[in-house]
Amino acid sequence: MTTAETSEQGQEVAGGRQAKIVALVVAVSFFMQILDGTIVATSLPQMAASFSVQPVSMSIGITVYMLTMAAFIPLSGWLGDRFGARRVFLTSIGVFTVASLFCGLSGSLTEFVLWRALQGAGSALMTPVGRIIVLKNARKSELVQAIALITWPALTAPVVGPVLGGFITTYASWHWNFLINIPIGIVGMGLVLRFVPEQREADPGRLDIRGFILSAAGLTLLLAALELSAKWEGGLWPVISMLAAGIVLSVMATRHFLAADNPLLDLSAFRVQTFSMSTLSAGTACRTAINATPFLLPLLFQLGFGLSSIAAGTYLLVYFLGNFSMKAVTTPLLRFFGFRTVLGLNGLIAALSIVACGFLTPDTPPFFIHALLFLAGLSRSMEFTALNTLAFADIGPAQRSSASTLSSMLQQMSMLLGVAVAAAALNISSALRGADNPVLADFRWAFVVVGAIGIVSSLRFLQLPKEAGAEVSGHRKFQKS
Repeated sequence: MTTAETSEQGQEVAGGRQAKIVALVVAVSFFMQILDGTIVATSLPQMAASFSVQPVSMSIGITVYMLTMAAFIPLSGWLGDRFGARRVFLTSIGVFTVASLFCGLSGSLTEFVLWRALQGAGSALMTPVGRIIVLKNARKSELVQAIALITWPALTAPVVGPVLGGFITTYASWHWNFLINIPIGIVGMGLVLRFVPEQREADPGRLDIRGFILSAAGLTLLLAALELSAKWEGGLWPVISMLAAGIVLSVMATRHFLAADNPLLDLSAFRVQTFSMSTLSAGTACRTAINATPFLLPLLFQLGFGLSSIAAGTYLLVYFLGNFSMKAVTTPLLRFFGFRTVLGLNGLIAALSIVACGFLTPDTPPFFIHALLFLAGLSRSMEFTALNTLAFADIGPAQRSSASTLSSMLQQMSMLLGVAVAAAALNISSALRGADNPVLADFRWAFVVVGAIGIVSSLRFLQLPKEAGAEVSGHRKFQKS
């Protein structure tokens, strides 16, 4: 091997190490962000008592966070290009951390809602801009591992969050559910300053104000409708009205983006089959099914089995262990089988494991429950990593910012859509029985409905070409081509 070849190989190794470090830094911040979204719900009754309000009034804290985040997500890509992704990412962590501090110090519901809104604004910029940083620092051959690193927070935090939140609320106080973000945020900002290089576009153009208003309003109304439908409150007409308005504004935003000279969001990424299928069509349906599972499982164990929150949390930890255990073999499996086979076959396994959860009963042997949850966790982790990686396999540098923003918008939609579909199935089944609260049979129907969505979406992935994403996965059949 010549000196030049040795030097080039050394640069590749160093570059690969840098990409992993950057991805890990971004993942730390993502974990803080997603953990906060799942940990808060466990402390709402205690917060209500502290603020001298009814527990139902506390739901506004979750709603305002979600709506503020929806409003600012469309702006994230342009801000990253205009001011530099590193600077915007650092600012988003800082805003989120400061808002977390004041959420924990809030003495009234009004104060809490104001700081929660600011926290949502910081959160809106964190995910898409963080993903842009990873995409710009990782070569295609490193993309699977980099995406796997930034995907694990989305897999683990929803499972760990309720258990950790319940523990903190029981043995400390609800304030620490927010104050715990302070050290994580400080460490995250320090890591960004130390390891993340600055990159910015030469000329991002002027801000597309009309596009921002239309897309932000459309997404906010759509997510508000899904949130309201999941809670099954307020009647049907408010949901329909907001949903209709959100669809109209989203269509107007789409037409504007297609006609504008310098649109806020470049929709050309949807012409790329791998991006479109993994984010918009089959990808959204698949994420909807998988995202419904962390919502349904705690309810199944507590309402259907009559277990305590701690006992239910023990089962969820097995689910988390499955998520975590898949990381080591994700890259080899994608290299051996390719994206089409993994997304289709693994998606089918994930969907069938969801259906199987609906047939669990209090008499089911714990070993079988643990094995099923572990399998569901394994398949969930594999599917999310494959989806998130394939989405950017064929995206060009000029499309990265918009593609990351669009992906974040659709993922946020699928998260709420999964909860909304699961809640609707539970409530409809209960209503048909003339009951107010769901029982074991209602959960069975909910899991079957959600699993059926997953089955259909997994079959759709078989329409991908065999070589889809091969440059990223290194699929063995196409390495020599």
